[in-house]
Amino acid sequence: MKAGSALVSGQRPEAELAHEAVQAALAAAGLERADNVILLLTHDFNRNPQPAVLAAARAAGCLAVSGGTASGLFTERGWRLDQPAAAALVYAAPTSELSAESPLLSFSGHSRLPFEWQEGAARVGLLDTDAAVWSHGRTAENACAEFRLPGVNARIARSSGLRLLSEAQSVEQCAGYELRRVGGHSAVDSLRRALPAELRERPPLHHIVALRQADAPGIAILSANADGSLTLAENLNEGETITWAIRQPLAAEQDMREVLTATVNPGKQPNFALMFSCIGRGPLFYGNDDRDLVAFRDTFPGTPLLGAYGTGQIAPLAGSNRLFHNTALTLMFESAHV
Repeated sequence: MKAGSALVSGQRPEAELAHEAVQAALAAAGLERADNVILLLTHDFNRNPQPAVLAAARAAGCLAVSGGTASGLFTERGWRLDQPAAAALVYAAPTSELSAESPLLSFSGHSRLPFEWQEGAARVGLLDTDAAVWSHGRTAENACAEFRLPGVNARIARSSGLRLLSEAQSVEQCAGYELRRVGGHSAVDSLRRALPAELRERPPLHHIVALRQADAPGIAILSANADGSLTLAENLNEGETITWAIRQPLAAEQDMREVLTATVNPGKQPNFALMFSCIGRGPLFYGNDDRDLVAFRDTFPGTPLLGAYGTGQIAPLAGSNRLFHNTALTLMFESAHV
């Protein structure tokens, strides 16, 4: 199997950027034409992405062009957040059959996970509010695009980047989105007691979540209130348990390295990979570098990668599909041809 990726940026969101990105990806793969193209564009293309999608199709010599716009783009070589850009991954597979191990790739421009996506086939993808999306060379009017990649099997690595701060504690009093008492203390006191001493005076609420289960999406804290309660992004029920957890760069990078290593097929390196990350997790979180990207390069040197930063990451969990935040999802693809 041959695969390659490329990232091209410019001063304006012109269709030529998509054409150049696909041409560069073809050159990196040693291909003259591609069987499949995943094309990602920055939000600068939101208003009218179709010319760029068609330019990518012409450059690739195929109509199988799918993807969406996002808050930022990256490949294995680097990332772009602050200017119009196009990124593409192209590949040619020995077989065009769809594997049962290939998930349904899903891109959405909605503010929350579409209801009809929550059950059914396992989905992996990116949600970015107000994004434009496309599949098979056509933009989707309903801001939902889905497609499968033929000829490949996929392994999913999901890194939440969270470090647990406490043991599970019982919710004793809550009302709607207000969490009032947990584990014998007010919600604010419960959280402060779980934090390291240096963070107790001014808790970094935007990096702290409540977890129902260790692998479930974290519940964000919206505010700490004068009465000792916390306003959460989801309502809880009295009697259930939660665990406090925090996102910190060193722990997040370590988690990323561990999940990549645990997921890889030891007998077969991936032919290429896709990564769906969070705008609050990449360079803005790590301090002007994407340590998740560094971890990928260290683990899979030379492997073509295409990625994007969005507001939510879509992944299967316990038989349904869930929307995660501040998570890095990596799909590692290997040829299904034996």
